[in-house]
Amino acid sequence: MRGHIDIKKFLPHRNPMLMVSELLHIGDATVTTAFYISKDCIFTNSDILTESGLIENAAQACSAIVGQSYYAIDDLEGEGNKLVGYISAIKKIVIFKLPKIGETINTKAQLLSRIDSGSMTLCSMECTTFVNTELIVACTLNFLIQEV
Repeated sequence: MRGHIDIKKFLPHRNPMLMVSELLHIGDATVTTAFYISKDCIFTNSDILTESGLIENAAQACSAIVGQSYYAIDDLEGEGNKLVGYISAIKKIVIFKLPKIGETINTKAQLLSRIDSGSMTLCSMECTTFVNTELIVACTLNFLIQEV
């Protein structure tokens, strides 16, 4: 991992769409993030984080793995941020529990496959989300990440 990295420097998302509070670990094929669920989160309903919020959190965590390869190693400010990413397929998702406002979720993602084609990357990722040690989401997502 390359020191403390502010995830906001590497994701185009801003509040209220930013669904990652902290980047805990990043490697070539893995990432771990944290997200504190506040009452201001737009993906909450009846004091719980919705399914769409959990999917968006997973997608943002996953995108950091491939996205980092588009930046210079010393670009800790995200000055090279010229990427867009899309979920191209939700291959599998199992949601065991919806977390509550005031809880922090930890999301771990692992790169399963990657195909680079010029300024575009197609990839598949496996992702799990936890509240403390309780597994609440397991999913496999496909992405298209493009340099613009």
